Amino acid sequence: MDFPKLRSLNIFPVQRSGQTLLCLQDPLHISDQTLFIPPPLYFILSLFDGRHSVLDIQAAYMRQFGEFLFSEKIEEIIHQLDEALFLEGETFEKALKLKEEAFKKAPVREATFAGKSYEKTPERLKAQLSSYFTAPEGPGPLPKSKGPRPLRGVVAPHIDFQRGGTCYAFAHREIWQSPFPDCFIILGTAHALTKTPFCLTRKTFLTPLGKLEVDIEMVDAIQARYPDDLFIDEGAHRSEHSIEFQCVFLRYLFPEPIPLKILPILIGSFHEAIERGRSPLDLPLIPPFLEAIQASVGSLGREVCYLASADLAHMGLQFGDPDGIGEYDLPLLESEDREMLGHVERIDGEGFFSSISREQDRRRICGLPAIYTMLKVMEAKEGRLLNYGQAFTPETRSVVSFASMAFY
Repeated sequence: MDFPKLRSLNIFPVQRSGQTLLCLQDPLHISDQTLFIPPPLYFILSLFDGRHSVLDIQAAYMRQFGEFLFSEKIEEIIHQLDEALFLEGETFEKALKLKEEAFKKAPVREATFAGKSYEKTPERLKAQLSSYFTAPEGPGPLPKSKGPRPLRGVVAPHIDFQRGGTCYAFAHREIWQSPFPDCFIILGTAHALTKTPFCLTRKTFLTPLGKLEVDIEMVDAIQARYPDDLFIDEGAHRSEHSIEFQCVFLRYLFPEPIPLKILPILIGSFHEAIERGRSPLDLPLIPPFLEAIQASVGSLGREVCYLASADLAHMGLQFGDPDGIGEYDLPLLESEDREMLGHVERIDGEGFFSSISREQDRRRICGLPAIYTMLKVMEAKEGRLLNYGQAFTPETRSVVSFASMAFY
């Protein structure tokens, strides 16, 4: 701890008792603690980068605030953060190993975000989800009758429900109106680093509204056709919300005892393709997986609906843009997003990827891998943008954009 290093955390501003504080949370949920700190303390934490010693931090604090910071105070902060599992080091590694081992042995994937990102009790959760359909900006309540057209796939957000719930509702209303498939293939964004591009699991997914069984036969068929182990990064499923949030909506649409089969797939970064200026199809591990999905769906005779759990742009101070983004920038962002989504509507995976690659992913489209994969494996003839949204945070001059889309 002579050179303390803060882990990669979720850090965002909050207002408490009229004071602006910064909230620290662990995106991997190894730690369940939430810390609220004042800006001067965050200045100290910003120097916990593994390169600054305690003496370096004291000197920097003196230059910034003109006050002497005792080494005992810094050591106290280090101790508290280490106990909270917010620092890299032995304490965190031990806790991580315990969590990973427990998840590996568990037959189910627990509802990690129940009671945190959405209501935990079934009745309150049903009311919460229902409100997103019936809100003035929502798509309207679920109709009583279903349509005859088979839905091939949807794009839905994975932003928190509080900011994007009504946008989710547009995609899931489309799912409700269509014939019920044998399996929902959920393509989720992996926000944690993974060793391989694709990650499977056989674990049953739990929600407060019931469980969703994994299509084991489909999982085994894909693995049998793929050259690498698709379970190396299985632990990433433990704390990833992009699939869990879709499971919650699906169980709301189709309550137990309706049997509900899913194929949960987490997809890592495609940035190697962007950096090389090449199509993802030129990366050795991507085409075999696309072929494995299509061949497995075909050989098993499954009627499937693809669900790409994908947000769009991430811009502003919160995401590393030094000048932030203002409200006057939002219409331009929407125009750029809609142009990009035009390729998605046309089911043009290469055009979609190229539109992002040309600008070196300046907007940080985190749903790129999930949407691209769906466009490459889904047998659809037409796509349609249902709803577009932006979650703007003035305090950090930051924005996340998202959309719902349907494909037939």
